[in-house]
Amino acid sequence: MIRPEVRAALARWQEVLAGVAVVALGLYWALFTGGGLLHWIGWLVCLAGGAWIVAGVQRARFHQGNGGPGVVQVVERRVSYFGPLNGGIVDLEAMSSLVLDPSGKPPHWVLRAPGQQPLHIPLTAKGADQLFDAFASLPGIQTEHMLRHMEGTSPGPVVIWRTQGAQNPAIRLH
Repeated sequence: MIRPEVRAALARWQEVLAGVAVVALGLYWALFTGGGLLHWIGWLVCLAGGAWIVAGVQRARFHQGNGGPGVVQVVERRVSYFGPLNGGIVDLEAMSSLVLDPSGKPPHWVLRAPGQQPLHIPLTAKGADQLFDAFASLPGIQTEHMLRHMEGTSPGPVVIWRTQGAQNPAIRLH
């Protein structure tokens, strides 16, 4: 009944829409219930809905689509990628850097960890949306910086995050 592209857009922005509904409920309670405890709870619900909207907008901006090669899984702070040509596993605690490489087709993340080959994950791989929460948990990462570079057209690889002790590694083609 709903066209596939409309269904995909609604799915992408579903957290924002839910946040808007929560804010509307909070405003109703805060403005039209006549005061009392429900009035103050309504304002708290508005704040929670606003936070949900902000998080939803960030997740929607992170989403780059589906249909890319491979499958991503994030389980207990371990990122796994299984692709048609390569794959691997990287623990978030062991990561030394996160690089966005827009020069690939499709653009991809490069996860580096000492003693391991870099793990290249396409932004459009199935399950790549799970990476937002995984990357957001990295200490000191700036999510707005990451989202801005995902939307931009940088000609080459961009270091999104690096551990405090990591040196500037040479970025190689292969």
